[in-house]
Amino acid sequence: MKDKVLPSVVLTLICVISAVLLVFSHELTKDRISEQKENKFNESVEALFGECDSKLIDDNFGKDEVQAIAVTSDGKTAIQVVTDGYSKGGINILVGIDENGALSGIDFVALGETPGLGSKVRDIESFRKQFIGITEAPEDVDAISGATFSSKGMRKAVAVAMDVYNENKEAILSGR
Repeated sequence: MKDKVLPSVVLTLICVISAVLLVFSHELTKDRISEQKENKFNESVEALFGECDSKLIDDNFGKDEVQAIAVTSDGKTAIQVVTDGYSKGGINILVGIDENGALSGIDFVALGETPGLGSKVRDIESFRKQFIGITEAPEDVDAISGATFSSKGMRKAVAVAMDVYNENKEAILSGR
């Protein structure tokens, strides 16, 4: 009987110790990870608008794709959106919207698309430029050959950002 119980007890102890170590390491690193994410977000806002003061808005306005929204003192807005391209959650961008409500820039927070194919949505400047100046969600985009899913993911990310901005402009600009 002892031979049948001992392996189960040892395995249970190993699992408990592993779980405790995972919880401990999570508690040790969660604040640093959160701080690094916030720093990356602030760097991306500065890449879009230059050095500026921005205020984070603690609301995604019912859109799960929206990760963060920041508004500057001069009425510019940055919306971080994560959507699927070829990879699930592979497109993580920051969409900059100027004080007139027009898209003024796109900065990549992270891109998990296939290198050399899906990554072209970041690497080909003319693809990104087709979004600059729009004030409404784009209906269609000129897709990149070989990166159709990534191109559609970018269109969706920009559409989500523009829709959230246009539907909640007053709340965003007032900093709520």
